[in-house]
Amino acid sequence: MEHNPVTDTSTLDTEARRLLWRCRRGMKELDILLERFARAELPTATSAQRTLLARFLELPDPVLADYLLGQGPGACPDPEQVELIQRIIGLAPGRQTPMAEPSTLRHDPAPKRAP
Repeated sequence: MEHNPVTDTSTLDTEARRLLWRCRRGMKELDILLERFARAELPTATSAQRTLLARFLELPDPVLADYLLGQGPGACPDPEQVELIQRIIGLAPGRQTPMAEPSTLRHDPAPKRAP
């Protein structure tokens, strides 16, 4: 069987496996984003990066969902966590760059139909 670092947790130390477990939130969208990030980043994460992730995972699910799926990183008051949120979003499927700040999004009104 081929080794796959994304699905294989045998190479993770105990602390990394605990953080990966904490990424399971019960909301499918959060689970996907957080677990994908953890599996990709934890094997090489520093102690400070792991501490930051642990602090981030202490936030309630609605706040995490807002930062990762709603208002984006700009809603977070903690600059360290803003960077973490951008990295998590950057690993989302189909994403090439982190989510734009809400203030930079442009919402054009629907075109008016001729009578």
